[in-house]
Amino acid sequence: MKTSARPLALLGLAALGLAAGGAAAQNAYPAKPVRIIVQYQAGGSADALARLVAESLSKRLGQPVLVENRSGAGGIIGTDYVAKSPPDGYTLLLTVPGPITANLALYRKLPYDPRTELRMVSDIARTRTVMAVHPSVPAKNFKELVAAIKAAPGKYAMGSWGPGTQPHQAQVFMDKAYGLQTVHVAYKGEAPMSVDLMGGVIQMTIGSVTTLQPQIAAGKLRAIAMAGPNRSRMLPDVPTFAEQGFKDDIYMVTAPTSLMAPAKTPDAIVERLGRDVAAVVREPEVQRRIEEMGAEPIGNTPAEATAAYQAFLPISLKLTQATGVTLD
Repeated sequence: MKTSARPLALLGLAALGLAAGGAAAQNAYPAKPVRIIVQYQAGGSADALARLVAESLSKRLGQPVLVENRSGAGGIIGTDYVAKSPPDGYTLLLTVPGPITANLALYRKLPYDPRTELRMVSDIARTRTVMAVHPSVPAKNFKELVAAIKAAPGKYAMGSWGPGTQPHQAQVFMDKAYGLQTVHVAYKGEAPMSVDLMGGVIQMTIGSVTTLQPQIAAGKLRAIAMAGPNRSRMLPDVPTFAEQGFKDDIYMVTAPTSLMAPAKTPDAIVERLGRDVAAVVREPEVQRRIEEMGAEPIGNTPAEATAAYQAFLPISLKLTQATGVTLD
């Protein structure tokens, strides 16, 4: 029986048409506004970075880039929303490390797995954190703070931007390591936390330089110690924990704020976004504004951001497990 070449040729043309259509769809990206989801309330460091990037990224993409805050559950709500969103490049996540690293050790069951449901686009900046206290606290350095807390069990409350976040882990570590009794107060973001700290509702926190530096400069808060291996250019007179003799790993680690997309987002779209975000971060005005926030610009490729995440993940998991914090 002789096989006709015509049906095969038609199948080949159809396949080429589908491939061309898929490529055209990706080349047409973006054809509508893009959303960046932030897992915390407006006013914190992640929100500020998202709005800064969105402003310049919209010019490069030729479409509006909108920032949407979906706060709650220590970043879980916003992260899960993006993980379950269509992988078309129109819903992105701007995330701090906790929801994509520490949460894997903190929660017995997460509604998402960042290792399989999300992928890196670019690391935007490394946000620095500082321990700050209300001016009524009788401590000028970390050693004095530990002594003050020890002398008044149950009096001092430490705020965080959600269960399991960096300040919560530090609070648990401090209680265990130094025999303290402090109270943890969780908020939906840094902004409401800093308001209560200035009002004396809570007495201390570890928060971003971006959020706390203006209040520190105005004398409404007192800086006690910088987290990380060196001082911040925005707070050059504030010594690190290590300089004060506290060299535990929990006080040393810094990690980036990153842009991510649903895992099945096409490579072509992710690469496009990665190039554009890196270009935005390299803009002199954007770099200046990031540095004014007390952060350090990064702006790397998807491959570089992925490698950095894979290297940091086991470190974060080890530190989180060491605190003994677990959440339902």
